[in-house]
Amino acid sequence: MVYLNRIYTKSGDGGETSLGDGSRVPKTHPRISAYGGVDELNSLLGVALTVEMPKTLADRLGRVQNDLFDVGADLCVPESDPPPERPPLRVMESQVARLEQWIDDVNERLQPLESFILPGGSPAAAHLHHARTVCRRIEAGVIALTQTETVNPQVVMYLNRLSDLLFVLARDCNRHGADDRLWEPGRDAK
Repeated sequence: MVYLNRIYTKSGDGGETSLGDGSRVPKTHPRISAYGGVDELNSLLGVALTVEMPKTLADRLGRVQNDLFDVGADLCVPESDPPPERPPLRVMESQVARLEQWIDDVNERLQPLESFILPGGSPAAAHLHHARTVCRRIEAGVIALTQTETVNPQVVMYLNRLSDLLFVLARDCNRHGADDRLWEPGRDAK
């Protein structure tokens, strides 16, 4: 259970913050950037949920938002040896598998792709495309973090599948791909 009795602590006024294990790092630390990006993505999904979309999609995005707090919690507590007495929350393989199942379910009803898709279409699709691009950036930041620190590999897999899910959900919001705007290579080149 999380209990927040005060929003400001003043402990970060010097440019440092605490990780979930209590260690202090600069606010510019790649780990802080990684889970800060996850928070940004979660906020974008909140914006997406303000526009009209099918209830099933909204329910799934709500579950993803909850998962993203798990992702942030995982990134907030560095891997340690020996492990802490109380095991930290970690993203699980089952969460990645759920995204894969949702991707497969949605992809079955989409029109086949004949070109790359220009982001946009319906308001819901536009928001989901925006969230997809942010997810890709965050994934890259987490991968960069793995080059210097140990990170739960399920976090990278989750973010990778999530960007794929956001892509197919955006297409689904465009009448199962019928209203997708396709890239026409060189169309306006002169």
